Amino acid sequence: MSYNIYNPEAECMPREKLAALQSERLVSTVKRVYEKVPAYKKKFDDAGVKPEDIKSVKDLSKLPFTYKQDLRDNYPYGLFAVPMDEIVRIHASSGTTGKQTVVGYTRNDLKIWGEVMARTIGAGGVTSKDIGHISYGYGLFTGGLGGHIGSETIGAATIPASTGNTARQVTILQDFKPTFLLCTPSYALTIAEYMAQHGITKDNLCLKYGFFGAEPWTRGMQTEIENRLGIECFDIYGLSEIIGPGVAYECQAHNGLHVSEDHFILEIIDPKTGEVLPEGEKGELVFTCITKEALPLIRYRTHDVGYVIKEPCACGRTCVRIGKLLGRSDDMLIIRGVNVFPSQIEGVLTTIDEIAPHYQIIVDRIDNRDMLTVLVEMTEENFTDEVRKIESMAAKIKKEIENVLGISVNVRLVAPQTITRFEGKAVRVVDNRKLRD
Repeated sequence: MSYNIYNPEAECMPREKLAALQSERLVSTVKRVYEKVPAYKKKFDDAGVKPEDIKSVKDLSKLPFTYKQDLRDNYPYGLFAVPMDEIVRIHASSGTTGKQTVVGYTRNDLKIWGEVMARTIGAGGVTSKDIGHISYGYGLFTGGLGGHIGSETIGAATIPASTGNTARQVTILQDFKPTFLLCTPSYALTIAEYMAQHGITKDNLCLKYGFFGAEPWTRGMQTEIENRLGIECFDIYGLSEIIGPGVAYECQAHNGLHVSEDHFILEIIDPKTGEVLPEGEKGELVFTCITKEALPLIRYRTHDVGYVIKEPCACGRTCVRIGKLLGRSDDMLIIRGVNVFPSQIEGVLTTIDEIAPHYQIIVDRIDNRDMLTVLVEMTEENFTDEVRKIESMAAKIKKEIENVLGISVNVRLVAPQTITRFEGKAVRVVDNRKLRD
């Protein structure tokens, strides 16, 4: 098989040459943030490290971590390394757990973003002959404009559909004949569900590829989307603080997500100790930006949990890969002393044919004991009001989940269309313990 590579010189760079390039760019970036960003100067001084102490990527662990709280403490522009007259774009997080984290881009930063997103969709086979349908939200969220800039950089005709109004989206998918789709995996299922309800099949579309991210999703959900929409799915990874979508991407070999290491240095650390972990061990992803001008973050702790793969990929790219993300360390639930990721539950549910791929996890504390309940939608075909059948199906699901988690759970089957659909990131967990504490 021949693999599509957008920028072979960068993506297939010999490891020795890549390490030298990373070292050169890291040294330059550290010096610049120390001189231009007072918050970083203080952080480095407090850690007892000077720019001249950093001579190569081997010295990276000497540098202190950057946390989301650092962006909030320096809200809105305190971590920018360039004056505001060089900023041409501003994005921000949703701010659902505190102040928004604000990120800025220079003209060159936008070129970098376009480059890494072109690599991302190019890795799936997209070329200038394709038509892109962008169903991530446009606005302060980086998803929509991130997908947009990648599509335009690669030269594809680009449809800025944004989120919402699924009926209109499906009409556009039929009439405008896009060949690739970018959105959250949960919204891809919402589109597929609408199509099924209105007698529209995958044969009515021209889609070939789908690029999905912004929320954890399992291989089971990937298979579900591929079967319903008749496309090849690709996992993409990014976060606004680093650049947005495009930090890492899955290729046609489907064996992990390639990191654009010429722009971002990846570390995997123990989230409790901060120690860098050996290859293959699961831990928290940490990124250092070595080419960004406006917001070059140093050792930024993402809270995303995964592992690194360094063995060569069949596609020929030499950059390291991230294994399938397990979720976020701050999304991890601790239920009666056991670590639970929503993706573990999803992984079970997507193997069971009688249920729909829509679920929600409810956590309560009753009599000082944590209780986990999983709401699961039945499919239209299997929906029944026969108590015995419902109890039997719920017992089957309960057993499968408990075998994976190792703790007892409650499973409640609900009618089709009961669980709320989301146009952006799906809300998978409702932790009532936090509301009461």
